[in-house]
Amino acid sequence: MTRAHSGEDAARRIDEAIPGAAVEYSQTEVWILPQYIQQTARLLKEDGALDFSFLNAVSAVDYVEYFEMVYHLLSLRRNASLVVKSRIYGRDDLSIHSVYDVWKGADLQEREIWDLMGIHFEGHPNMKRIMLWEGFPGHPLRKDFLG
Repeated sequence: MTRAHSGEDAARRIDEAIPGAAVEYSQTEVWILPQYIQQTARLLKEDGALDFSFLNAVSAVDYVEYFEMVYHLLSLRRNASLVVKSRIYGRDDLSIHSVYDVWKGADLQEREIWDLMGIHFEGHPNMKRIMLWEGFPGHPLRKDFLG
């Protein structure tokens, strides 16, 4: 069974390396300011004490007043998991930096989020719709989608 990495420990290590990046934590989760998500992803993967080399899943949740990005990470070597979250405020022109260059497994997941939720991933090498056709009006998993 995989053990959860402490959100507090992760927040402390992130703030040592990237001051101000971690804004909140819980027992098993850490919240990162969106402008630091790529730097944080690289740290979580490359720091030997953390070693979160595997991105299990990335998803987005629409809370109306903000969107929350959710990254489920796994350290196979340490048999540990961590959830990293980031809040993107607003409804228009939403974007966050892609983590594709850190975890190649983010490729299709980020494209799916763009297609269905309307969050653009800066630096993604192929940011286009994956489920719906180009020109589809809107993003159907958003709470404000009128379809």
